[in-house]
Amino acid sequence: MLPISGTPVLTAAAMRAAEAAHGDLAALMERAGGGIAAAVHRLAAGAEVLILCGPGNNGGDGYVAARLLAEAGLPVRVAASAEPRTDLARAARVRWTGPVEPLAEARPAPVLVDALFGTGLTRPVAEADTLVRLAGAARLAIAVDLPSGVETDSGACLSPVPPFAVTLALGALKPAHLLHPAAGFCGAVRWIDLGLCLDADTHVMRRPRLARPKAEAHKYSRGMVAIVAGAMPGAAALAVTAAGRAGAGYVLLLGSATDRLPHAVVRRRWADGALDDARIGAVLVGPGLGRDETARGKLSAVLAAPHPLVVDGDALHLLDPAALAGRTAPAILTPHDGEFAALFGDLSGSRIDRARAAAASARAIVVLKGAATVIAGPDGRVVVSETGSPWLSTAGTGDVLAGTIAARLAGPTDAFAAACAGVWLHGEAARRAGPAFLADDLAAHLPQAIAQCL
Repeated sequence: MLPISGTPVLTAAAMRAAEAAHGDLAALMERAGGGIAAAVHRLAAGAEVLILCGPGNNGGDGYVAARLLAEAGLPVRVAASAEPRTDLARAARVRWTGPVEPLAEARPAPVLVDALFGTGLTRPVAEADTLVRLAGAARLAIAVDLPSGVETDSGACLSPVPPFAVTLALGALKPAHLLHPAAGFCGAVRWIDLGLCLDADTHVMRRPRLARPKAEAHKYSRGMVAIVAGAMPGAAALAVTAAGRAGAGYVLLLGSATDRLPHAVVRRRWADGALDDARIGAVLVGPGLGRDETARGKLSAVLAAPHPLVVDGDALHLLDPAALAGRTAPAILTPHDGEFAALFGDLSGSRIDRARAAAASARAIVVLKGAATVIAGPDGRVVVSETGSPWLSTAGTGDVLAGTIAARLAGPTDAFAAACAGVWLHGEAARRAGPAFLADDLAAHLPQAIAQCL
C-alpha cells in the first residue's frame, strides 16, 4: 500500500494490456489479493471484515484476500452477488473454504471491503442499494481497485456510489481515482504495486524539486516576469504579487494597476516596444486584461514577442489558438472549463483526453483548471493534480496561479515542469492558507510551499 504521487495512470484498455503482457494472471491475482489482505489487516485493527465479491476478477481478488485474512486470524465473512464467471475467479473461490452469503442477505460488519466490480465497468451496478446500505453501516469502508459503480476512464458514476475511506488501486492508478465525481467517493487512494511493466504518458503529479539560487545568481538569472495589466487592475496585482512570491527575480508590471503593490515591483506604462527586452523570461497576459480593442491590441503585441508566454483569463477569450502556431517560444494556456470550451469547442473523451487533444492542436501546454487540474503537453504528456482544494473556488485564485506559473516559467526550467510546479505550489499554498481564504491570502503562503521543494 503505497502513496500515489508520481505514479502512472492507466485507462481500462491500457490496464488490460499491461496485465496480458505480464502473462501469469493467476500469480497476478494472488499478488493483488495479498496486497489487499495486508492493507485490510492493517486498517481493520482486529475488527470483523465483510468482503463483497462480484462475478469477475475483482471478486476473485476479494476471495484471495478473504482466504489470506482468515489464515492470519482475522474474522472474515464473504458475501457474493453471483457465482464467479471467470476461470481465475472460480479458482480463487475454490480456495476460500469459508461460507459465502448471498449479497442481498448480508449483515453489516465494522469493516466493509467492496470487491464487486473494478476496472472496466460499463453499466450500472444492480446491487448498488445493498452496497450503499452495507457501506453506510460500516465503521470503515474500503474499495478494491475502484468503488463499484464508477466508469474507469471518465470518472462518471454509473449508479449510486457510497463514500469510501480508502481505495486500493491495483497495479496502477486509473483516471477515475483522480477525476470527479468518482474521485470524491474514493477517499484516500493508495497504490498496490503488482510488478507490472507500466508504459504510461499520464502520471499523478508529484512534488516538484526546485533548485536553490546559485551563489552567483542575480535578479535576471532568477527570472524576469512581465505582466500586462488591463481594465481590472486588481487581477494583475494578484498575479504580480504571486510571481514575486513564487521565486521570480524581477517582476515588471506593464500598464495601470492598483497602488497596493509591493515596492519591489517595477511599473511602466504600456507602449509600443514594451516587450523589447531580451532579459524578459516570461510574459503573462490575461488577468484583468478586458476584452475590448485595447486588450486585443495588447494580446497581439504579446503574441508577436519572442518570450515564453502564459495566457490566462480575458486573453483566453480573445485568443485564436492558431495564432500560437508560428511561435517558437513555449506557451502555457490556463483555462477553466468555460474558457476551455470557448477556446477548443466540444471535444470528446475524458477530461484527460480533452486536455491532451487541446494541447496537441494548439501546440501549447494546457493547464485545465478544476477539481482535478490536468496539465497536458503538446507531446502527449499529461500530469493530473491531486493537490487541489475546494476553497480555491473563489475569485482571483486563478490570477494567483497564473502569476505562480509565470514565475516558474521565467526561470531556467522546462516549460512543462514550470506548469506542473506552479500548480503544485498553488495547491500547497491553499492547503496552508486553510479554509475560507481570499485570493489575496494565497501568495503569502507560496514561500513556505517552495521550502517544501528545496
